[in-house]
Amino acid sequence: MKAVIDRDGCISCGLCYDTCPEVFRVGDDGLAEVWGEVKEDNYDLAKEAEEGCPVSVITIEE
Repeated sequence: MKAVIDRDGCISCGLCYDTCPEVFRVGDDGLAEVWGEVKEDNYDLAKEAEEGCPVSVITIEE
């Protein structure tokens, strides 16, 4: 599984990397980026970040 962020729509709210820092982080440009793999042990948190994103730019692909 992997996470994808449409960075063009990211508003840098921080929800994804606060929720699941194993998969998401803040990039040098201040926008969220994917840096880790979605695994069985962090899937629930990654999914929570996807569902909680206020601009719906995160997708967890299985």
